[in-house]
Amino acid sequence: QVQLVESGGGLVQAGGSLRLSCVASGRTFSNYAMGWFRQAPSKERAFVAASNWSGRSTLYSDSVKGRFTISRDNAKNTVYLQMNSLKPEDTAVYYCARGFNLGQVANEYNLWGPGTQVTVSS
Repeated sequence: QVQLVESGGGLVQAGGSLRLSCVASGRTFSNYAMGWFRQAPSKERAFVAASNWSGRSTLYSDSVKGRFTISRDNAKNTVYLQMNSLKPEDTAVYYCARGFNLGQVANEYNLWGPGTQVTVSS
């Protein structure tokens, strides 16, 4: 069975940077869209960024555009989320997900990782 596992979360001060990784086991990501979502306490799971596997087509939420970058490494079957200029409002559990189409709706994705915590202090 294919599994996704996120890593790279942690505690960082506002203005700092983190890079999240999402590694696939089993089948590769080839020809799948990949997305990043996040969920803060008492909030709904929200779209962050998405990419087709080639990386040539990407989509970002307005709240992270210009600060976050989604990318991939085919040799490592890994998708990354580079997060710069972090703000306290970015604090959440971050999830990666796999789907067939590039989209920003959670139910467009059919495979999810367990998440990694990102905490941004002021």
